Amino acid sequence: MQRFPYGKTFMVGFGFFGISVIWPLFNSLIPPMLEDLGLSAVVIGFILTWDNILNMFLQPWVGERSDRTRTRLGRRKPWLILGAPIAAVFFIIVPFVRSNVLWIALAILGTNVGMALFRSPTIAYLGDLFRPEDRSKANGVINLMGGLGGAVALFGGGALYRLGVPLPFIVGSAVLLAAVLLVVVAVKEPPLPLEQDSTKLTAVENKKPGLWLTLKELFTNSDRSGMYLLLAIFSWFIGWNAMEAFFTIYARNVLGIDEGTGTQMLTAFAAALILFAIPSGIIATRFGRKPTIITGLVGMTVGLLVGFFISQQIVLLILLAGMGVFWALININSLPMVYDLGGGENIGALTGLYYFASSAAAITGPIVGGVVIDLINHRSLFLFSAAAMLLAMVCMSRIHLAGKQ
Repeated sequence: MQRFPYGKTFMVGFGFFGISVIWPLFNSLIPPMLEDLGLSAVVIGFILTWDNILNMFLQPWVGERSDRTRTRLGRRKPWLILGAPIAAVFFIIVPFVRSNVLWIALAILGTNVGMALFRSPTIAYLGDLFRPEDRSKANGVINLMGGLGGAVALFGGGALYRLGVPLPFIVGSAVLLAAVLLVVVAVKEPPLPLEQDSTKLTAVENKKPGLWLTLKELFTNSDRSGMYLLLAIFSWFIGWNAMEAFFTIYARNVLGIDEGTGTQMLTAFAAALILFAIPSGIIATRFGRKPTIITGLVGMTVGLLVGFFISQQIVLLILLAGMGVFWALININSLPMVYDLGGGENIGALTGLYYFASSAAAITGPIVGGVVIDLINHRSLFLFSAAAMLLAMVCMSRIHLAGKQ
């Protein structure tokens, strides 16, 4: 039996580490800047969806183009080399133009474009480099690296923010570039996907983009499990993206703490995700992905409902840590479950569908969450997110999969 390649997996994970350093800083530090410019919660939520609007169109296209890219470096690496520096430069610019709506909007847009250019190729390594039976374990390791990046960003970023507003943006960009450079140097791309020989690859390349065809098949198939899985992914990401987008504003307005401390509170969530990333993959292997994900959704729903009544900072910190455990059960096993439903013939299209659903949710969540806050209050955000998790549970209950998947 072939041993699992932990060393290679951790090297691949540094790409997700770099991505995960930027987004927590982006989502926690930029919203208060926009609020200080006098923008409403709805407008802030809309600006925070720009990256996901781009992702819905750019990521599937980039993923497909990277499948067809042929260079001495490989198929994915040119996109990493192109996108990461663009994202880093514009992210550094953000705090220096935060007093001007137009300039900060342009800096945010530039960061979003850069990130969209290399995220799909980075994630596609999960399908390129690992056998189907190894992907759950590999995704656990990769997400552990992502969780570590998020924890470093939230804790270190909060501390750096108090020393100087531009510091977390500068340091975060430097870490992103270093992580991507390590992937480019250390990861060896296979000449072909592991599940395809040259004949099959040529057939795939001669087809039209597979994203929309795969989406159509999932929604028109007599077994609607694929459709329900995409709807479940859409629902749970609506709930969490709304919470993440407005948590620092919630902390400032309800808990009475500064943005840096609010950012550091989310470290408890990220730390729990780190610690439970690999165990969640093991649990899913033992009990099945569907029941594991449903358990995570139940825990998230209960945690959000409890959070609605909490005003003490320490108690909320403990609750966030518990929710991080349940989020690991959901997040680690969702992409492998998409691969299970669609098979291994078109990894790029399946990855595109996953990010299509999650990006659509990330567009919807902050906007609708902002409307709820404007119409009711900041605390109602917890109830909105809980309702989204409950809807995801209903969708998951309609999925029928063979075996324990």
